[in-house]
Amino acid sequence: GPPASDLAFLQEQLLDPLGIEYGILQPLAAGSSTLNQELGAAMCAAVNDWQLDKWTGPDPRLKASICVTQEDVPAALAEIEARIGDRSFAQIAIPPRTIEPAGRRRYWPIYEAAEHYDMPIGMHSAAYGQHANSGAGWLDFYIEEHYAFSHSLQSVVTSMVFEGVFERFPKLKLVVVEGGFAWAAPLMWRLDKQWERMRSEVPHVKRPPSEYIRENVWFTTQPIEEPENNRHLLDTLRWVGADRLMFSTDYPHWDFDDPRYAFKVPLSPTERVQIFRDNAKRVYRLP
Repeated sequence: GPPASDLAFLQEQLLDPLGIEYGILQPLAAGSSTLNQELGAAMCAAVNDWQLDKWTGPDPRLKASICVTQEDVPAALAEIEARIGDRSFAQIAIPPRTIEPAGRRRYWPIYEAAEHYDMPIGMHSAAYGQHANSGAGWLDFYIEEHYAFSHSLQSVVTSMVFEGVFERFPKLKLVVVEGGFAWAAPLMWRLDKQWERMRSEVPHVKRPPSEYIRENVWFTTQPIEEPENNRHLLDTLRWVGADRLMFSTDYPHWDFDDPRYAFKVPLSPTERVQIFRDNAKRVYRLP
């Protein structure tokens, strides 16, 4: 069957041989970006049911995502309320390419609910959404689209910082998924410098942007940047912070990362435990 359509094969190919204790399911095209919002809400509810029935129910190592229609906030809140009591769900899934910038107040009720229930918001890059990844418009080739995954996530982080989301919801946890992480350090440098010079425009942003990012945002490792000099990856990892990174496989996609070979630089024992286990267990409140 299609990739990741058979639980037994996933167990045989991924969970069992690689010793995976927990896997977070991240459904794509689940209705969140459907323009017909009633249809989108129905698709999200169906996908949430499907995760429980076919995946997390038979194998408790798997944890589901609450897929919601973020453009229909009342429907999104209703779906969160309906699922929040089930510990099979580990995060609330929202696509990064929303109709308006992610920091806009129209989305704040979703963030408020996520903070109230201590449930992370997971934003996964994908080759769909309400806007192009490129500021110049839609792209010709998938290679361009794939490269630009990090662009939409940078826009999400920047918008949520400068619109004051993390100041208003200081315990909100944002996980940006499948956009790499090497860009995070220079983004923080740039945002801090801009804030120093133009902070009067955003008086509600009371601290340097990097402080909000280091407290409220986590990054997944896939696709890991692979410089020719492997030591440069180690420098980048430590700029971002090993406590901000969570290992992700991107299974079953073509650029899957095997945890045995994902880092071509020596990690300290503390860094390895943080990235491969402890950060995720803390963020997702896993036992």
